[in-house]
Amino acid sequence: MENNFTMIAKTLFGFEPILSKELLKLGAKNIKEGVRSVSFEGDLGFMYKANLALRTAIRILVPIKTFQILNEEELYQGIKTIVWEDYMNLETTFALNSTTHSENFTHSHYISLKSKDAVADYFRDKYGKRPDVDIEQPDLLINVHIDRDQCNISLDCSGEALYKRGYRTATNIAPMNEVFAAGLILMTGYDGAEHFIDPMCGSGTMLIEAAMIANQIPANINRATFGFQKWKNYDAELYELIRSSLLKKIRSSSRKILGYDKAPSAVMKATQNVENANLADFIEIEKKDFFTTEKPFEGKTILCFNPPYGERLKIDVPTFYKEIGNTLKQGYPSTDAWFVTSDLEQGIKSVGLRASKKIKVFNGSLECRFVKYEMYEGSKKASKN
Repeated sequence: MENNFTMIAKTLFGFEPILSKELLKLGAKNIKEGVRSVSFEGDLGFMYKANLALRTAIRILVPIKTFQILNEEELYQGIKTIVWEDYMNLETTFALNSTTHSENFTHSHYISLKSKDAVADYFRDKYGKRPDVDIEQPDLLINVHIDRDQCNISLDCSGEALYKRGYRTATNIAPMNEVFAAGLILMTGYDGAEHFIDPMCGSGTMLIEAAMIANQIPANINRATFGFQKWKNYDAELYELIRSSLLKKIRSSSRKILGYDKAPSAVMKATQNVENANLADFIEIEKKDFFTTEKPFEGKTILCFNPPYGERLKIDVPTFYKEIGNTLKQGYPSTDAWFVTSDLEQGIKSVGLRASKKIKVFNGSLECRFVKYEMYEGSKKASKN
């Protein structure tokens, strides 16, 4: 690889601007937003830093070859032209995944199998032996992306998806993806200067991500391994240097981070996950029903939560969301209240408040809105005056 090379960070729909800001702050060069992705340039050390620090990246790919194809045979031959010894050898285990957006190639699983054969046959033709495939813990994870007639071959330097932070061992019925949680929090503008409350905290994901943001703790510092640590060019000394430099930037925020949940099992799981993340000094969790609470402290506060949508957790949607609005009006002055919901009709309408922002996001395959309600101390007019 050259000193600086191109990388692609994959993300969720709508999170591209947030990821771009993260990359800019980290020091990436030539940042370009795509759809569910952001490309950028950096060196080997920056690749390590991006995997450790990025909060809204799902995985990071390193492109190694781009070529045009019209059929499976051209895909097969194109992959065989890559000098695979630059990245692996006969002892290297590998796996391959693919995505396709093309009328000529409609089955991604078949594309993966054809591409796998091309890599294996490359070594068989040269050395009389094929390297082993390991779909669970491969030494090298290869990504094939076909867009119409263009094929992009990349190496996945993250390994397991980056939302697998390493701290969450206990989950509830509808757990929130860590990247989704971090992206929503960053969209609120939260940086640790305000108090933070998640009044329906579930297994604690939003609280943990908020605490890491507030204290500038790298998102993936609890991860045991990354894909690049099995690469031929892995520099363990450089990785430790990058990791240490990120750890030195950790600060200690004095603002409150508080979570509520009315279910004892959720409180127990959230507490366990907070302890796994080594953040018990920064996060308080209480067994409370949000609808019976009031804001427990003075000062500007961000309320950010993921209420039930009525999808996996059955609720009376109009009544439930009306209670959200009533609780905010009666008990949470001087608060920016944000929540995400996939109920685009009954849910938001039942809140009974005017949203100042509505942002389109996707939680998995569910189209959602991330909505903001500005709760003022006294009337809105008096607050502005």
